[in-house]
Amino acid sequence: MTSDPTTRPARPDFPAHELRVAQLLKQLAAIPRHGTVRLAKRTSNLFRSRAATKTPGLDVSGFTHVLRVDPETRTAEVEGMVTYEQLVDATLAHGLMPLVVPQLKTITLGGAVTGLGIESSSFRNGMPHESVLEMELLTGDGRVVVARPDNEHSELFHGFPNSYGTLGYALRLRIELEPVKPYVRLRHVRYDDRETYFTALGAACRASAHEGEAVDFVDGTVFGPDEMYLTLGTFTDTAPETSDYTWLGIYYRSIQRRRTDHLTVRDYLWRWDTDWFWCSRAFGVQSRLPRLLLGRRLLRSSVYWKLVALDRRLRFAERLLKARGLPPEETVVQDIEVPLERAAEFLEFFEREIPISPVWVCPLKGRPGGVSWPLYEMNPDALYVNFGFWSAVPLDPGEAGDTHNRMIEAEVTALGGRKSLYSDSFYEADEFWRLYNGDAYRKLKGVYDPDSRLLDLHEKCVRRR
Repeated sequence: MTSDPTTRPARPDFPAHELRVAQLLKQLAAIPRHGTVRLAKRTSNLFRSRAATKTPGLDVSGFTHVLRVDPETRTAEVEGMVTYEQLVDATLAHGLMPLVVPQLKTITLGGAVTGLGIESSSFRNGMPHESVLEMELLTGDGRVVVARPDNEHSELFHGFPNSYGTLGYALRLRIELEPVKPYVRLRHVRYDDRETYFTALGAACRASAHEGEAVDFVDGTVFGPDEMYLTLGTFTDTAPETSDYTWLGIYYRSIQRRRTDHLTVRDYLWRWDTDWFWCSRAFGVQSRLPRLLLGRRLLRSSVYWKLVALDRRLRFAERLLKARGLPPEETVVQDIEVPLERAAEFLEFFEREIPISPVWVCPLKGRPGGVSWPLYEMNPDALYVNFGFWSAVPLDPGEAGDTHNRMIEAEVTALGGRKSLYSDSFYEADEFWRLYNGDAYRKLKGVYDPDSRLLDLHEKCVRRR
């Protein structure tokens, strides 16, 4: 692996960042040439395990700085390991926010760009990578390059999203920001029919309005076949009062109980983090007493993720099921997107075959311009609907441990959709490369990681190496 930092212009305005890059390249030079290169990360927001390895990793823990927020150009320069919690705090101080803020505080900007992300502004702003203007990347062949949509590394710029660190790692990114108002007004509108529900969702997204009121954010929660909520958020300068879902209150339960609500813009952006959507119920912390005892500091997704990681090692939940004489369970933790016109069809399939509730719903449309992102190709003119579901389902006698996940993958493909790769995937190699553009990927791999020092996408996301 060769190392040539001169392949990108130095940034004398960020001397500390330049020093961190130089130190990282020294680490890389010390890794044996035959060894697979990985990041030495203590935390992750991925939900797929990987094989244990003794291969030394690159320590990128120092790349956690917001280098600059520019209110004039509405841009931010950010290192790759900056969490969205850090980034939001820095930008809100200037009355700005990233165009898309994924739901969990410890998701990193680099992770959201290489692994995709979505939130309730995605119907107008697409995914996080669509607001990136420039990326400084450490590639698999040891170069540090600056990739932009219009320079010699433009193919890497467009191919980096959905590559999951198999082409390189983001060291610095320049992103667009948008102005905010102090509060977000929410309306929770209930529907009892799938077709009516998705028709209303599509209309709100196309008009950026509902019943004459502007809409800045759109997502939804499905509690059952006849209980579906569309949540419409609108920036506002004032609020009669604000709710607090950072401690004793539980946001997703408020959707069923309140028709309108107001949150500060920061609390809106992190409304799902306190209870990890609704997954905190698995840890028994949705009752008042444990919430009183734990406090705000421990009620957050990063804590629950550590508990999940611990359970993976100790297999406590699996052993408990066996001790109680209950059937084994299959973990089903996925986000998928299907075109709006197939959304009701997917939900009908899901409710019939997969006993998981609630389900999160989030509309998504690429930003204007028809830009192609080859490793996650979607129709740039179409509105898609993301479904997020995160739980486990019991297995019938004789059922394989991947039965429900494979069923979901097949249905999503049949409906012309796509599945995110942050969790377990089960595609055979030929189908995987057909769905995720193996030709474009192999071309980029040959240019930026010709010696395959990094894993390839199928190895990492399906074989879980």
